[in-house]
Amino acid sequence: MSNEKLSDNERMKSESHLLRGTITEDLKDKTTGGFTNDNFQLIRFHGMYQQDDRDIRAERSKEKLEPLHTVMLRIRLPGGIITPEQWLGMDTFASSHTQYGSMRVTNRQTLQLHGVLKHDIQPVHRLLHSLGLDSRATAGDVNRNVLCTSNPVESSLHEEAYEWAKKISEHLLPRTHAYAEVWLGKQKLDLQQESEPILGSSYLPRKFKIAVVIPPQNDVDVHANDLSFVAIEEAGRLVGFNVLVGGGLAMTHGDQSTYPRLASDFGFITLEETLDVAAAVVSVQRDWGNRSNRRNARTKYTVDRVGVDTYRSEVQKRAKMTFAPVRPYHFTARGDRIGWTKGVDGKHHLTLYIPSGRILDVPHYPVKTGMAKIAEVHQGDFRLTPNQNVIIAGVAEQDKSMIDNLAHQYHLINDAMTSQRKSSMACVSFPTCPLAMAEAERVLPDISAYVDKLLAKHGISDRSFVFRVTGCPNGCGRAMLAEVGLVGRAIGRYDFYIGGNVEGTRIPRLVTSNQSTEVIMNELDGYLARWAVEAESHESFGDFSVRVGIVKPVLNATIDFYNVVD
Repeated sequence: MSNEKLSDNERMKSESHLLRGTITEDLKDKTTGGFTNDNFQLIRFHGMYQQDDRDIRAERSKEKLEPLHTVMLRIRLPGGIITPEQWLGMDTFASSHTQYGSMRVTNRQTLQLHGVLKHDIQPVHRLLHSLGLDSRATAGDVNRNVLCTSNPVESSLHEEAYEWAKKISEHLLPRTHAYAEVWLGKQKLDLQQESEPILGSSYLPRKFKIAVVIPPQNDVDVHANDLSFVAIEEAGRLVGFNVLVGGGLAMTHGDQSTYPRLASDFGFITLEETLDVAAAVVSVQRDWGNRSNRRNARTKYTVDRVGVDTYRSEVQKRAKMTFAPVRPYHFTARGDRIGWTKGVDGKHHLTLYIPSGRILDVPHYPVKTGMAKIAEVHQGDFRLTPNQNVIIAGVAEQDKSMIDNLAHQYHLINDAMTSQRKSSMACVSFPTCPLAMAEAERVLPDISAYVDKLLAKHGISDRSFVFRVTGCPNGCGRAMLAEVGLVGRAIGRYDFYIGGNVEGTRIPRLVTSNQSTEVIMNELDGYLARWAVEAESHESFGDFSVRVGIVKPVLNATIDFYNVVD
């Protein structure tokens, strides 16, 4: 890197005593509900973000009260698999010890608890530990929760791929004993007894995301990740992975040095090379990533700055291997197959559509109670999907009718839900996300209902497109891989993108900036009218919009993402 001044986050990490800081002392401070100074950032490495309820922030300020500080806690669940017992433990805690009483299935295949008060933070970590869970490295400048294709669950490769997701997650975890000391009360270690051989004492320049994907399903959105492993099979067995490096979707409004980027194919590796290659990719980013400008600190910018060939060569050198040519693979879809499927082992799997992943009882939709009732009797496991849904997996033939009856009783199966609604997703945004500029989760139902009306108006209710709404440009809702995406600018105003594809291998292009949802929906109405009469057989909306010239495809976001297109 250059001689530019390091960001203050680098100072904070290097002075943190391997992520301990003074968090323990802060926990004892009863004068505030939040964390102070560096600890505000350090708790992220332990899986938490400090937040407050922005709906009541102004009201509390008028009363000369500090914001209602809580933390959002994110569990580490490689591959998204959780047992019914673990689910029930988290459900009980959410009901009695969070401000909102809910859990949320994230699009990184884990559960988040929003609204945990300061005095409940240590208890929830100890509960996690008792359940065989933790929240280590689910936030901060480290490798985060590792994704794995969850659908189709009947794939014979799933168990093997899932095991690799777990191995990769464990291999890249921070080695520091800080989590055990601070949250579980374990004996303190001398810092000289510890080291971080992969992540380094200052950890990574920015967050790092990994996914394992089983073609032809791209439910993990491989191009949203710094590193992805594409499963390659021979005769039904996993033989290795194609490695993709440098994907990422975050950007900053008004800063053209930031942009979404598709990952680059590095080549094929054997199973035996997997952990060494993962560590090498991470360590190159550790050493070469931008530690001065956090906006340009993700792996995608490092790959573009040094070049794909240079980055690949350094990975080969560090991993002591050589990439083989890329093995052929292709993607056909990203969505979950809602409903029942039967696995190769003869067991059944029920995928439930969970709107925005929110596990909460609301009128006419007691999803939280229903999931708990199923967890009390289910003999298999739950699998959280990257589309924020839940799979009731491993249901024996004799138990299928019982699970199906419970799902219907609590309205978890909704035959009236449209395909378009099931193809839509939103990030959390207001009221808890401190980065939110516009609504996302709370506005998605109304926007989706309006889109359904537009499709019906043009006689194409049987069609759908990948639609995503995100409250800011940081990429959590993965709008930059949608066929139609809304990216928040301000309350009620969004940037409008069109032109991604069903497979998740093309970035959409901006067509309208900083407009109200009414203006955007009126514009979309015209495009849908054309799609209804001009589309070729089975042509997706994203492909149609590119073919007829509504937008030009983004061929290389580094070069042409911000190009003005007539």
